[in-house]
Amino acid sequence: MPTLEDLEAVARHGAGPRPLDDDDRARIAAGRAVVERALEEGTAVYGVTTGFGQLESVPTAPEDAAQLQVNLLRSHAVGSGPPLPEEIVRGMVLLLASSLRRGHSGVRLELVELALQLLERGVTPVVPSKGSVGSSGDLAPLAHLALVLIGEGEATVGGETLPGGEALARAGLEPVALTAKEGLALINGTHLMAATGALAVRDARRLLEAAVVAVALSLEAFKGSTVPFDPRLHGLRGQPGPATIAYKLTALLAGSPVVASHADCGRVQDPYTLRCAPQVLGAVADALAYIEGAIERELLAVTDNPLVFPEDDDILSGGNFHGQPLSLPLDHLALAACELASFSERRTYALLSPSYAGLPPFLTPKPGLSSGLMIAQYAAAALVNESQVLAHPAGAGSIPTSAGQEDFNSMGAFAALKARTALENAAQVIATELVCAVQGLEFHRPLTSTPALEEAAARVRGRVARVEEDRSLAAELAGLADALRTGEVVLT
Repeated sequence: MPTLEDLEAVARHGAGPRPLDDDDRARIAAGRAVVERALEEGTAVYGVTTGFGQLESVPTAPEDAAQLQVNLLRSHAVGSGPPLPEEIVRGMVLLLASSLRRGHSGVRLELVELALQLLERGVTPVVPSKGSVGSSGDLAPLAHLALVLIGEGEATVGGETLPGGEALARAGLEPVALTAKEGLALINGTHLMAATGALAVRDARRLLEAAVVAVALSLEAFKGSTVPFDPRLHGLRGQPGPATIAYKLTALLAGSPVVASHADCGRVQDPYTLRCAPQVLGAVADALAYIEGAIERELLAVTDNPLVFPEDDDILSGGNFHGQPLSLPLDHLALAACELASFSERRTYALLSPSYAGLPPFLTPKPGLSSGLMIAQYAAAALVNESQVLAHPAGAGSIPTSAGQEDFNSMGAFAALKARTALENAAQVIATELVCAVQGLEFHRPLTSTPALEEAAARVRGRVARVEEDRSLAAELAGLADALRTGEVVLT
């Protein structure tokens, strides 16, 4: 079953999924046999011999079982909005296949094999980003994905968007003809929420590490105090995240000639965004531990409905598709991303203000003639404001569906997508702070920082050169932000 690292490798870097083994095949066959027996015996099974949602009490004829599944996909493919990024869709396909291969969904082997082949051969369904309420699974998005498996919908292959059947043919694949239970198994899952959340939490971990380095570099530019990182202080509070962040900051700054240069400056306290960095970033670290745990468990889950238990020859209808176990953590992730960005932007503001940092205005060698990094802070402030809106919980806005049969929905898909946006904003804001902090540190030359921080500064400078004359920094900042978020640039 995939880990967070596995999912990122397949979704973002084009790695292939783990192929089916004999144990997978045995589980899949055993699960399918239970469905076949239920059909032969005429057992009432939701979505197999009945309609869906509020129509769950309406029986369907055995000869209509296959058409019922096709109708399900077609009727549910009503999403809207721009297509999801390819990496999210590849993550969705991986998680769909991972859930089906567990043998509790009652599908046939060829359906699981085709899903894995989409990943192997670079066929990516076109999936609209809007339309999931995150409860009976990500129904509408997964219906668009599943249509490609039956030769309908749209998919990209080799950079070209084609009708689903043509995309499969281009990759040397053939569509499947669905049978009983299979359409339902394809769309009753949390795979959009989980895939988006998994990639987002990977990004968040990297951004937190970058934010710690940004604090250390900003403190050097400010000539701030390391006393608030003393472990004796954090031992008295006992919160694990703050203690860990304080330890990291102490390690980054230990032996700094910049710190030594102002040992007797007489300053008693620094602004909260320096002095309380362990408490704020530590709270984010603790939040990420909670969020990661929820996502990691979901990567191992079976989330469609009903579920098959071959060992008991039983089929149970439940609610594993409900997104609330992800919606709450993902809303928390958007808030954590907002905190990262807000905290970082305040240091950028201070670095650009002579009254705070004692550095040249807007960190330009030519104040007046040049605006320096002035407007970079404006842009960061705009992103923080957007993230403050995105921090409102999607899960607080349940709206009932299916004539009240589905009366409480998680809105987890939107929670996931807005968390992703908030993290993209945070990456840009942290990149901006890093550029300002390095620029500020350079005004203290010939003083140098610690080897670790000088190496981090060099990596920032590898993406964004020193600002001597005014120039557009948009592309350079965006490149640094993306590199920090995806791990292309690691500062420690």
